Amino acid sequence: MARIGDKLVEMGLISKDQLQVALFEKKRTNKMMGQTMIDLGFITEQALSAVLAQSSGFERFDPKSTVVDPDLIKKFPKEVAARYRVFPVSVDGQQARLAMADIYDVLALDQARRYFPLGVEIMPLVCGETEINEAIDQYFGYELSIDGILRELETGKHDVSAAAISSDSGYVHPLVRLVNALVLDAVKVGASDIHFEPEGMFLRLRYRIDGVMTQVRTIHKDHWPAVSHRLKIVSGMNIADKLNPQDGRFGITVGNRKVDFRVAAMPTSHGENIVLRILDKSKSLLGIPQLGLSENNENLLMRLLKRPEGIIIVTGPTGSGKTTTLYGILAHINSLDVNIMTLEDPVEYELPLIRQAQVREGTGMNFSDGVRALLRQDPDIIFIGEVRDKDTATMALRASMTGHQVFTTLHTNDAAGALPRLGDLGLDATLMAGNIIGILAQRLSRRLCPSCREMKTASAEECRILGADPDKPPKIGHPKGCENCRHTGYKGRLALHEILPMNKELDEMVIEGASMNMIRQAARKHGFIPMADDGIGKVLKGSISVEELISTVDVTDRL
Repeated sequence: MARIGDKLVEMGLISKDQLQVALFEKKRTNKMMGQTMIDLGFITEQALSAVLAQSSGFERFDPKSTVVDPDLIKKFPKEVAARYRVFPVSVDGQQARLAMADIYDVLALDQARRYFPLGVEIMPLVCGETEINEAIDQYFGYELSIDGILRELETGKHDVSAAAISSDSGYVHPLVRLVNALVLDAVKVGASDIHFEPEGMFLRLRYRIDGVMTQVRTIHKDHWPAVSHRLKIVSGMNIADKLNPQDGRFGITVGNRKVDFRVAAMPTSHGENIVLRILDKSKSLLGIPQLGLSENNENLLMRLLKRPEGIIIVTGPTGSGKTTTLYGILAHINSLDVNIMTLEDPVEYELPLIRQAQVREGTGMNFSDGVRALLRQDPDIIFIGEVRDKDTATMALRASMTGHQVFTTLHTNDAAGALPRLGDLGLDATLMAGNIIGILAQRLSRRLCPSCREMKTASAEECRILGADPDKPPKIGHPKGCENCRHTGYKGRLALHEILPMNKELDEMVIEGASMNMIRQAARKHGFIPMADDGIGKVLKGSISVEELISTVDVTDRL
């Protein structure tokens, strides 16, 4: 174990003199080197865990910032955890994560393996012995299910002061456990938002799942002041201010992934309304192949990305996945050879190598000032979160005219609609022509659950919507419902796209003031496929239903 001592000396955490003292003490007590240095007070247990994690290549487990699945705790005996100094963290597919005080303890691994599913590989996580004991005390012996915690709250009197629900020994208090259980449940079911909505006598809890609001449960309003108190504490808000809107943020580890939460509190007539936006990096950072583009649209996008300068605009309503698409594009072109800089409001996910700046409208740097500042940072590629006014649009065009690739978003109904929208902002058509290289529009549609979808022959009306021959009707997918999709028939979402590739012919039409319909018709010769047709293709593949197509894009001309 002297190697650990040498590592600590190398990192400057202990001196050579302290190492010699520790070596002498280790011979006398026969304890492990790491434990000896902790006992001597030379280093903390957390510092030792961090060094062990770094030198072994294993991750470190931090119980204070991790939410553990209560179902896993129920299956793992407390006696085994305490005796072998291990703690079960998560099971994901064929891999189980196990926090261990000694990651090389083969006996502990063998004993713990009995309580995980057969064939699952155990991934050790480095954790200090004291931290494991604290985690065992926090999780074992306390009710962790939402229903059980609510019953506990109904039957007993609990201190709801700030001190009681803000300490790190959190799981002792049922309200702390309740908030963690609700957050874990929302992440597990794939919700994008959690809504805490106080009414007259109760608190309504709703999740937004696949874009649809779903009521989850009703909680007595007596619990809401303490729950809101806890949410404001963890997200760094002012707990005394209940009359003004506030924003906050916090992050936890769920299983093997880091999840961030953006929190917004709004005073209403029945009390503070709090909404949590769930930012799950593992699900939201997708590559271009995972964006759901058809083969034609993917080829079209890849061709646009080869152009050295100009603006690519992604359009769509709020919540249509524009940022996810742009992050996927940036991840694809990101490399050590280019300098990518972004202006976002706010920065949702941190991307490696990319310099990300946050815009604060009204209180600091706005988008137009930010673009001016970015141009002095020698960028190759610029991402502007949103074009909201003439100044920002003009600066974005100026950046593209000086040899930069620029990506931005705009709120319009379709791809061609971005051109008159920019005209409304005061941009001249001669400036837009030649500088806008492509416009991508998208909407999100609920995907049919692959576990239970039913393939049925299309009816005459469905054939009319799909443009199919009613004498040879295709088989299309319909929702059914199962445990996997919570009996809704849908699981996840799929983007419907249209890409308008600008070229010399279309640039001339823009300068001449051609109508949007004429531009769309001319663009078809260059690979443009309307969003409705892209959706129809995904219905015929069985990915989405006709009902979802109708609710996502305008097909009224076919009804």
